[in-house]
Amino acid sequence: MKADAFISFLPSEDLDRSADFYERVLGLSLTVDQGACRIYRVTDTAFLGVCLREPFEGPAGAVTTIVVDDVDGWCERVLAEGWAVRGGPQYSETYKIYHAYVDDPDGNVLEIQRFDDSNWRGLDT
Repeated sequence: MKADAFISFLPSEDLDRSADFYERVLGLSLTVDQGACRIYRVTDTAFLGVCLREPFEGPAGAVTTIVVDDVDGWCERVLAEGWAVRGGPQYSETYKIYHAYVDDPDGNVLEIQRFDDSNWRGLDT
């Protein structure tokens, strides 16, 4: 199985202040603005997402996202290897994504995600 892209999501207390930093100071280009989350291109297939702590629907803290077409297949693989899948797979109408969360052996949160948002310009630009 191959991933299509990689996103690290960071929590923010002030999304406008964060946007100024990532856009103006670091010069990253905005890939998609989801309202409570903004995703920036870092490389051709690597992105940085910044989300307001509230009303973010996911776990607190940093989340590493692997973007794939086959979320169910990835979750089946995780389960077949004896690991747990939590919080999904499920569809988020807010963010127009299909996703699930998995904890790695050290408790780091991984999100397996497919974008269904037509505004996502991740790999086609």
